[in-house]
Order: sequence, then C-alpha cells, then structure tokens
Amino acid sequence: MATTGDDRRPKYQRIADSLREAIRSGEYGPGDRLPGENDLMATHGVARMTARQALGVLRDEGIVEARKGAGVFVRAFRPLRRRSIQRLARERWGNGRSVWAADVADRTLDVDRISVTEEAAPDRVAAVLGLTGADAVCVRRRRFVLDGKPVLLATSYLPASLVAGSAITQEDTGPGGTYARLAELGHGPVHFREEIRARMPSRDEAAELSMPEATPVVLVCRTAFTDEGRPVEINEMTLDAASHILEYDFDADPAGRP
Repeated sequence: MATTGDDRRPKYQRIADSLREAIRSGEYGPGDRLPGENDLMATHGVARMTARQALGVLRDEGIVEARKGAGVFVRAFRPLRRRSIQRLARERWGNGRSVWAADVADRTLDVDRISVTEEAAPDRVAAVLGLTGADAVCVRRRRFVLDGKPVLLATSYLPASLVAGSAITQEDTGPGGTYARLAELGHGPVHFREEIRARMPSRDEAAELSMPEATPVVLVCRTAFTDEGRPVEINEMTLDAASHILEYDFDADPAGRP
C-alpha cells in the first residue's frame, strides 16, 4: 500500500493496514501464510519489533492466527450460521429432528462431551425457574464439535422434579431432543427468550473451545416457556465468535406471524 510522506501513522500500523488490504483484496486467502517478521523487516526497512507489532495488530483483530514454528496465517472462516428462529420451530423438534440440523446443513456437528447430573439449583437459575434453595435441577452439559473443532459449550438446567424418570435425565434424549421429551411430559415449550452478550473467554473456556488468541465468545442464554408461561429450561451457551453467525429473520409486525 502506497503511503504519502505526511502519513503520521506509526510504521507498524501502516504495515498492518497494507497486509489487511492484501487479505481483503484476495492476495492472501484463507489458510495462506503471511510474510514473516524477516520478510517485513526487509520489505519495509523496519526493526523486528515493528514487524512483530504489525502482525500483532492483525492477530488481535482476529484476522490471522499464529502457528508455533510455522508462521502467521490468514484465518479460514466458514461460519456456523445459527438460525435462531427457524431452529426452534415446533415442526422441527416436534418431528424428531435436531434443532442443530437447521444450522449445519451438510457439515458434521458432534457432541464429544456430555454429562447429566442432578444438582442444587444455582441462585440465578432458581430465580428464573421459580425454584427454592431446596429444589434440585437436572443439569445437562455438552461440548459441540464442528468439522473436528470445538465451537460451543452448552449447559441446560431443568427442574429435576419435572423431568425425573424421563429420557432427559439420560445422555441420549432421543429424536427431537429435550424439547420433544418435554412435550411428551405435557410441558412442551411454545415460547423462547434469548439474551445475548459478548466478552473475552476465561482461560478454561478458551482451552475447551481450542480458541486462537484474541477471539471473543458470544453468550446466549435461552429460556423455554410453556403455554401457561412456566419456564421449564434454561440453556446457557458459550459460542466461539469466530465460528458463528447469529441470524434472526422476523416480520416487522410481531403479530404478522404466529
């Protein structure tokens, strides 16, 4: 990228901008190796620290990732498109289909870790589910892996007394998953509320999701309600932001669609 003599930006920023533009133009595509520190030093006549800072800018933006002993590479981004409204339609899980089928298309999404326990309800969960400190919850913890890479951690909380003896307390809930089993129990969800926020991951989250540096997580907390307005499940999800697009498709008039 050509620069003018009065360009007062730091040299490392100018180099980072030039590399970013080269990536955007397609000169470097997903998976391609960028010029290393030695290459940047020779090309731009800068010190090693300046070259390192330039690559660090792109790494912190999540555009590239460093591979130990190999160099810095443009990140490949084939996102999991999370169609939040379509995926929760009753016609999907009510017919024995996974809600995840709406997201993955022809790709492979596996659950490589799952545990089901009965625990005392955390205060935040008890408050939403209308439980007391003496009430227990069924806790389902899962890790989802897409194309061989962990992309999502999910923890569901359901009143233990509501789901006792059902397949929800087993690792394999059967066709249609948890919501289909709740419907069989007479507590099928008809309304969902999702709250979304973002932050940087904890050390444990970054390790569990095998996340590259400078990648935030998206937190989605979904509450499922019955027709009577009773909350029957809280699902707290931690998403690798580099692996997801959150898609919402809805009418301007909420009454225009059931």
